[in-house]
Amino acid sequence: MADYTAFVEAGTALVELLRDNLTPEPLDNRETIALCSPHESENNQLTLYLYHIEEENQPMTAGYRMEGRDTQRIPPAQYTLRYLATAHSKAPAQMKEADQHRIMGAMAQTVRDHPIIPQRYLSGSSAEERAELHISLERTPLEQLLKIWNNTSKDYKLSVVIALTGVTIRSRRERRVSRVTEVTIGSEPAPQNRGNLP
Repeated sequence: MADYTAFVEAGTALVELLRDNLTPEPLDNRETIALCSPHESENNQLTLYLYHIEEENQPMTAGYRMEGRDTQRIPPAQYTLRYLATAHSKAPAQMKEADQHRIMGAMAQTVRDHPIIPQRYLSGSSAEERAELHISLERTPLEQLLKIWNNTSKDYKLSVVIALTGVTIRSRRERRVSRVTEVTIGSEPAPQNRGNLP
């Protein structure tokens, strides 16, 4: 399980995967794919905006579990991260739509071809724990996408939601437990049958 840095490590891994697969075609610059709000895209052509974090329901028992010979720890939490992926074309007006479609098509192709982010893209505690991060395009109603954009007066741009699952964060809560070193087994004498007294 990764540490509290798991969220940023997951986002960085997703960006690096897309950079390797979307450049040099259809994008010629790796740095134009970035983690940022679509409203602050600047020179970026594909933005990934973490807009929702959800703890997954896990069939784990409450309380502590054994981690070592004499250590117990609270079970890790597992999360689903949802990113709004948005294409930003720098092409002339008459070519802007086609350019955005190419970017989104290449991104969808990459996500489909890599349902699990390869280990080489992981860093930090996620790499140490060999985390298994699953990615997919999530079916999201247009109304929900529009709500994300309605925070500003800017026009809506072509967007999809990428779901990243399997992100875990270990708990810092642990306790020491003493092991049983001695067991005493005793028995009480059986009651005597005194028979019928006169």
